[in-house]
Amino acid sequence: MKTLNELYSSLTARRRYEVWFVRLGLADGSGAWWFRYLLMNPGRGGCAGDPRGMPVQVWATWFPRDGKAESFIQGLPLAGLELSARGQSPFHMQIGNHGVGENSCRGELEVEGHSISWDLQFRSAFRVTLSNKGWIGFSRTPHSDGLFSGQITLDGKSFAGDPLGFGVQGHNCGYRHRNFWTWTHAYFPRPDARPSTFEALVYEMPFGLVFRKAVLWHEGKEHEFRNLQESRRDANEFVWKFGCATKDGLRLEGAINGGGPSVHRVPYVKTDCGGRFEVTNNSLARAVVRLERRGGAIETLETDIGAVLEMVGR
Repeated sequence: MKTLNELYSSLTARRRYEVWFVRLGLADGSGAWWFRYLLMNPGRGGCAGDPRGMPVQVWATWFPRDGKAESFIQGLPLAGLELSARGQSPFHMQIGNHGVGENSCRGELEVEGHSISWDLQFRSAFRVTLSNKGWIGFSRTPHSDGLFSGQITLDGKSFAGDPLGFGVQGHNCGYRHRNFWTWTHAYFPRPDARPSTFEALVYEMPFGLVFRKAVLWHEGKEHEFRNLQESRRDANEFVWKFGCATKDGLRLEGAINGGGPSVHRVPYVKTDCGGRFEVTNNSLARAVVRLERRGGAIETLETDIGAVLEMVGR
């Protein structure tokens, strides 16, 4: 069965990025982690003129609850890379002590005097393809309501548990990065019921078009929204507010607040090797989603550690 993690890119591709990532909020509320496994321009060896342009990269970012986020990035050559075949399931990517598969990921980084290692397993009940534009690119979520177990160590401090945390595992790919996008994912724990998740994506498309889609996983049912309308998008205060509705009358209003000390800005390398652009991410954002059914009661989902918000451009 296809699992949405299958490799798309050919290793002869001269201009393409493909990334597998994990975002998990720690169950004890102390912070969140973002792990990223990137394959970029393998057919030309990455972007040789940029130190951040290696063809294989492993990223680890720590978002402490009351402090500044830190990123640790290691670039690697293609030599030693082990990949499952294009379209093959189960998927795996491995190089040295780093690896990501269908239900697990691991890594060991020694960067600028810091030592970071992780060994995680994850499981979920819901997956979704948010966007699929063929060779132009896609955004897939193989694990939307991910529950994580295992261990993470940062400079001798260990985070361990079963569960260790909760969040999302995603898989994105594209010929180039979009000129602007806004993306959020929120995991809502519910003490007396299965968790709910919400994911929304807006980005520019050719000919002045804009892609808009949101998906709610709630009480074991998927709800798709195609008419998302933004009421506020503030890149300075890092806030996103919007509304949308399904065809059967479920209305949703969302407010994602990514402001605070854990806002993180990091440069991404363009796939044409023509420079860098800034991505703003807070993997420790707050989210409130208000649901209103036609003729029914209003329900509110909230989390102050379970959401991620990302913005680029505009």
